[in-house]
Amino acid sequence: MTRELSLFVGTFTTLLAIINPLEVLPVYLKMLAGKDDATHRAVARKSCTYALLLCFFFLIFGTLMLRIFGVPLPMVRVVGGIILVKIGFSLFMPQRSDPSSSAAEAGDSDIAFVPLAMPLMFGPGAIATIIGMTATIEQSSTELLSFVALSAAIVATMVVTYVLLANAKRLTRRIGPMGIDAATRIVGFFVAAIGVGLAFDGVIEALQMHGVTSLH
Repeated sequence: MTRELSLFVGTFTTLLAIINPLEVLPVYLKMLAGKDDATHRAVARKSCTYALLLCFFFLIFGTLMLRIFGVPLPMVRVVGGIILVKIGFSLFMPQRSDPSSSAAEAGDSDIAFVPLAMPLMFGPGAIATIIGMTATIEQSSTELLSFVALSAAIVATMVVTYVLLANAKRLTRRIGPMGIDAATRIVGFFVAAIGVGLAFDGVIEALQMHGVTSLH
């Protein structure tokens, strides 16, 4: 059970850091400017539901594809770690851009899916996190419990994200732009650190697979 708890905490914290709802708040509010609270909550609920379904899609079929094509799990960890490091640095040293451009490109389409659910909430970082964490699950009697822990972490992440989005106006007034920027940079640092750890573990396992090193 200790392993499943660690998997839950690791996946939850990493996914929440990757999604970073605080960074989504300004975009969310700008696209829904002038809308009432009921509309804000409805869009928040729909976008989190879409992101939740996308996460489970990659949780199920991502693992299936790895097993079908025989992709070595250490390689998945290395690639996932590199992606997380890149995203972490981009959060720590953000490049200023106009986030509303995604909304403009979406036109009259459902903004709950594009750009909120994808790519703001569910993008390469979330994909890398889910597949990377799934790759840590070995064939064992606790595999089912590990998948349950992953699923619970995904659901918990989306629940927290929904709560933050549903209260976006109050949070933005209290935290302010400077607070959001500071939180984003701190999150970016820890995402990069998590990515380095994931890639390092993958390299060690790859070396062990090829008999280059071994644990004593």
